[in-house]
Amino acid sequence: GITYLDHAGSALFPESLLKAFTDDLRNNVYGNPHSQNISSKLTYDTIEHVRYRILQHFHTTAEDYTIIFTSGCTAALKLIAESFPWIPEGTKQPSSRFCYLTDSHTSVVGMRGITASINVLSVPIKPKEILLAKARLPAEEQNCTTPHLFSYPAQSNFSGTKYPLSWIQDIQSGKLCPIKIPGKWFVLLDAASYVSTSPLDLGVHQADFIPISFYKIFGFPTGLGALLVNNRIAPLLRKTYFGGGTAAAYLAGEDFYFPRKSITERFEDGTVSFLDIIALKHGFDVLEKLTGGMEKIKQHTFALAHYTYTVLSNLKYANGAPVVRIYSDTDFSNPDVQGPIINFNVLDENGEVLGFSQVDSMAGLHNIHVRTGCFCNTGACQMHLGMSNEDIRRNLQAGHVCGDNIDLIDGRPTGSVRISFGYMSSFEDAQTFLNFIIATRLSKSDAEIPFQSVTKPMTESVPDDHLSFNNADKLSPVLQISDRELRNISSEAETPGRWQPPEPKAGSIRAAVSETAVPMCKKGGKPITITKIYLYPIKSCSAFEVTEWPVGNQGLLYDRNWMVVNQNGVCMTQKQEPRLCLVNPSIDLKQKIMVIQAEGMDPISVPLEDNTGKEAVLCESKVCSHRVKTYDCGERIASWLSTFLGRPCRLIRQSSDVKNKSHQKNTKGLSPATNISLSLVNEAQYLLINVASILQLKEHISARLKEPLEIEELIRRFRANIVVSAPESFEEEEWAEISIGALQFQVVGPCSRCQIICIDQQSGERNKEILQSLSAARGRKTNFGIYLMNQPLLSCFSNILSVGSQVLPVLKENTEIQPPTSCEEKCSG
Repeated sequence: GITYLDHAGSALFPESLLKAFTDDLRNNVYGNPHSQNISSKLTYDTIEHVRYRILQHFHTTAEDYTIIFTSGCTAALKLIAESFPWIPEGTKQPSSRFCYLTDSHTSVVGMRGITASINVLSVPIKPKEILLAKARLPAEEQNCTTPHLFSYPAQSNFSGTKYPLSWIQDIQSGKLCPIKIPGKWFVLLDAASYVSTSPLDLGVHQADFIPISFYKIFGFPTGLGALLVNNRIAPLLRKTYFGGGTAAAYLAGEDFYFPRKSITERFEDGTVSFLDIIALKHGFDVLEKLTGGMEKIKQHTFALAHYTYTVLSNLKYANGAPVVRIYSDTDFSNPDVQGPIINFNVLDENGEVLGFSQVDSMAGLHNIHVRTGCFCNTGACQMHLGMSNEDIRRNLQAGHVCGDNIDLIDGRPTGSVRISFGYMSSFEDAQTFLNFIIATRLSKSDAEIPFQSVTKPMTESVPDDHLSFNNADKLSPVLQISDRELRNISSEAETPGRWQPPEPKAGSIRAAVSETAVPMCKKGGKPITITKIYLYPIKSCSAFEVTEWPVGNQGLLYDRNWMVVNQNGVCMTQKQEPRLCLVNPSIDLKQKIMVIQAEGMDPISVPLEDNTGKEAVLCESKVCSHRVKTYDCGERIASWLSTFLGRPCRLIRQSSDVKNKSHQKNTKGLSPATNISLSLVNEAQYLLINVASILQLKEHISARLKEPLEIEELIRRFRANIVVSAPESFEEEEWAEISIGALQFQVVGPCSRCQIICIDQQSGERNKEILQSLSAARGRKTNFGIYLMNQPLLSCFSNILSVGSQVLPVLKENTEIQPPTSCEEKCSG
């Protein structure tokens, strides 16, 4: 039921690969290749066979290239930076330069950290600059032997643009100069993204260094890559460290070391991952058997990308505005200049970008797996999204870091959505994705024309069965694009004359709560009271409703003190296991027990006393990237939960050890010296929602659903701690802080909702419409409710929250609330 569209992140492994590999391990004994016994010799010989198989795959031989196994492409790049024969600044001869295309992976750009440490200058080159750089050096400067290194990706992992492989020979020969400086240029071709779906002929395009990661080709094994080194540069590489297996001889008592002769043996420190290397043999066998080779994979994946791009770029709203903004350097008409990657942002009718986190959440509801963010390629992200260096710095100051879910800052995107096809992708995958975009963004009448007009001709050229590539060579004729024409392709997919979205308003700044608070309530406003109080003793399980409840230093007493984990100790939520909502915990303060009930099960109780005695096994767990100390609650409750959920799981509890400060936050708006302690919540101690906001949302949802939802059911879906009755919908988003009796709370951000709100908390059934309705109702975001924190309690008296208590808010001047620190799952599970 999963539509996997992140093949540029990792390929999927076929079952036949695992079977062939495990059969091999069952039938043979593979020993450490550094020994001399029979099993070790078998391993050594098998590894050498795999080296030849890799060279064969890239149409070259051991006479031209040496293979060095690494832990991945990144490790291969690091090895190049450490061993390249750089000449630093300050010597008598001209110094080396490290040049890289700005459309490069982080792991390439990161090489400059090593070059800088040895006083070698790094020079970033924009794609347009290299295309205009065809200028030979004067003859007298061509005899300089200073080594320089130029790195570029064969295929951009951001946009799928394929940069000309002809650059390799042009740069090596001096025909093309990245920068005008005397010396000899060597070329590092980052092929990690390219070789997953395209053939690479190193007999023709003889780059000096080619790093690859095998999981991008086969999906298995992971943690294994290789550096292919051209033998003309291999003898010049320098190495200082020597590990096991790399020394021909050395002395422990004095500085004497003699390396082994072969490049492979000198650079593969320690014992290689020999079983994983053996798995590669089966990877190549299975890939060839299933697909017929890389050329067919290239044609198949490009056909899917071309079809998807054509439909996607033609989708329009009723007002003529495009549904997506595609970030591409090509028009997807030629597989030699475009790979099977489509990068885009979804727009609303007014041309405003919908945050990629929202798109990701909606895709997850449809079992579609995409990639979001900047994809470890900040240079391409800046180029296509129009972000300046100062924008990146400001985003960091606003709390955004690479890989988080902060998708919009001041209305501008921090990243985008990427889909990518692999050899296992099918035409149905492309259709499922397009149907998802159409269903969530367009009415049926809007979608009919562009979708149907493209479907018929393209289905004939795309194989329906992803394991059969017989039709892959029947693609429609493609337009050939020369390297020269590639220069003229603009970085924006849209051409002049098309509908252009309005520019976002400049200068919109989120204000800090503490600086903009206005100490007054709305004049003439009706009293705001608490109508419901919920706590969730077990994270992601059912709510326990109370009329009054004690407040502790981490929020409501016993709120999210326990959580269910899988057999690997990883926290389970309703995202992975919706049936958690059918587990009903309740707290009995008098008997000091938590009673857990579920349909068809006998009730079971857990003591409230913190069981941190000798028999308790303390362990560390992670909740939304925060480290927490926990202990296991025992076999009895583990068996109960495993029986009900039908999978191995355990109940663990957060340790109340006062020395534990690992799950804390220094929250914006609170005193810098104040560390706020959290239970097993994701973001804050409390989540508050407003009944008036629920009612307004109910109107939107009722218009889209066949059967209207009850207000009580909607409230439970949003899993709040405090439900209030404010007169106006969403006025809670204007609050800077609130007081309830003697308790003071500060608002620390809106709650950005995920797919958990789509789960009926009474039945565990999913309804995709809820999140989509919230998105439609709220504009471009899925915010609903606000997070609250209160200072650690100074009074020795127990504070109580009660239904009916009056809520006194303090307003902000600027009503836009700074979101909390990003997290994988922002909803309070």
